[in-house]
Amino acid sequence: MTQEDKELLLIDISARLPYGVMVYDYDKEETREMGLGTLHDIMFNELECKPYLRPMSSMTEEERKEYNEYLFHGASIGLMSNTETAYELIDWLNAHYFDYRGLIDKGLALEALEGMYN
Repeated sequence: MTQEDKELLLIDISARLPYGVMVYDYDKEETREMGLGTLHDIMFNELECKPYLRPMSSMTEEERKEYNEYLFHGASIGLMSNTETAYELIDWLNAHYFDYRGLIDKGLALEALEGMYN
C-alpha cells in the first residue's frame, strides 16, 4: 500500500469511527467492528485491515431519495450550495457505509456482505 493510499484510507475510516464500521483484520483473520485500538494499530503498528463498505450502486430507492434531498435540498434549481448541507451529506454517506471515495475499486476496502449493516 502506498503512503497516499494509507492516508486516504485513514482519512476515510477515521470519519466512520462513530458509525461502527466493520473491518477485516488480516493479522487476526477476522471481521470485527473497528474501534480506537484498531485505528491506532493501522496508524502506528502497520496493521493491515480493510473496511467493509457499500458501493454507491447498492443504494435502495428510499436511500436514493434521501441522498437526492441532500443534493438538491428542496430546490429544483441546482446542486447543494452550502457547507452545512455538504457535511450533512458526508455524515449521511458515512452512517450508511457508502464508498463515495472509490476505495473498493482501489483495493482499499471490501464490499460489504448482504445484511452486514442492517
